[in-house]
Amino acid sequence: MAIAGDTPRILIGATGSGAGKTTVAVGLIAALRARGMRVAAFKCGPDYLDPTYHARAAGSVSQNLDGWMMGRDAVIATFARCSAQADIAVIEGMMGLFDGASPASDEGSTAEIAKWLDAPVILVTDASGMARTIAAVAHGFARFDPAVKVAGVICNRIGGRGHLDLLRAASAEIPVLGGLPVDDAAAFPERHLGLFCADEAHVPAARIEACARLAAEWLDLGAIAAIARSAPPLADSAIRAGFSARPRDPRCRIGIALDEAFHFYYDDNLRRLEAFGAELLPFSPIRDAAPPAVDGLYFGGGYPEAHARELAANRPMLEAIGSMLRRGLPIYAECGGLMYFARAIRVPGGGVFPMIGAIPAEAVMQERLQALGYVEVETSRPTILGGPGLRFRGHQFRYSALRPEPKEIELAYAVRPKWGDSFNEGFSVGNLLASYVHAHWASNPEAALGFVEACSAARVRAASQ
Repeated sequence: MAIAGDTPRILIGATGSGAGKTTVAVGLIAALRARGMRVAAFKCGPDYLDPTYHARAAGSVSQNLDGWMMGRDAVIATFARCSAQADIAVIEGMMGLFDGASPASDEGSTAEIAKWLDAPVILVTDASGMARTIAAVAHGFARFDPAVKVAGVICNRIGGRGHLDLLRAASAEIPVLGGLPVDDAAAFPERHLGLFCADEAHVPAARIEACARLAAEWLDLGAIAAIARSAPPLADSAIRAGFSARPRDPRCRIGIALDEAFHFYYDDNLRRLEAFGAELLPFSPIRDAAPPAVDGLYFGGGYPEAHARELAANRPMLEAIGSMLRRGLPIYAECGGLMYFARAIRVPGGGVFPMIGAIPAEAVMQERLQALGYVEVETSRPTILGGPGLRFRGHQFRYSALRPEPKEIELAYAVRPKWGDSFNEGFSVGNLLASYVHAHWASNPEAALGFVEACSAARVRAASQ
């Protein structure tokens, strides 16, 4: 096992979205684990779904590493903390290797993460219909930014052994480390927000095992592991910039909505709540009759629209949460969580399912994407996250919209998208704060601290009554 910052590591980049990064990453993680290696998994960017596939393959949580939301020090510290006990780290990139938050720089890109972590890159490309051109692709990516070390190529969707031999012969300078043929047994199902969450219902263990077999048969695992071992140690100063992963004695208890409807959480956010003194207690808004005895609630995103009937049918849970809201317990809700606190969720086909009703609007599913991209938030008034002027970064990705727009409710956020016009959001009702923004608290840990302090204050108030 490595020490913090010394873990062998590789980054799985790609020539573009859809090239097959996730299939390669999951197969590689599972195949290395089958060889007895302890694998730490990571995902570049804000994606919530790919990490669930990594987790199934690795047997442990996969961490997001987002350059724009987290910043360099938090990315390096999170990587070092979460890979310290591993034999190897596999980092899956996002989009194309050089795509990110800017068309003119590597800001927010996979390449930026590769440079920050001194991680050798293995480039995945769709090689169907390709021969000598593989050499031009590999050469171009390797030369585009010399600070990014492209150490090898994996060719996806190959036609067979003969095609792979041809590709290897063509790319002499940048080695082809293997290729994957199309295999329906290793394909992952998709829906409107991308892949399904990798639970057993949607992704049986046999599918993960098929990815592992494919990788073991078609990829040069020994050469890939050797490339990972070539990564140099990270600087101690960057590693020390992280927070302590050891929770303090609990100051409060926070209920975490966690089931098929709500499961979009950055693990780093949860660990920060623990580091500031929160004990986290998961519960299911679908199946449980009420949350556990807690001092506050955190509702992440997910697919409440896909489970709206079950959520609406659980009247005891809706009434229990309504009672907590009236008692003034702090409740923080993001995206799918916001939908749950609306008057109802309206799904395609006209079905309308009553929810909590704190926000006087319906969350209506739309045919087209309603928002996508990075945003920066500044609070305009005190909230359960802290005082006015608190800034943090996050991401939006949604198909729903509130209809009609709630005009009588107080808005606590000034939101500045990375692209597009600024707007006001952040629905504040009593001690409920709900938003379509998925926040990453590495951008400002004071927000996580503020939430813990709000829940701690609620605990003190309840004890004095």
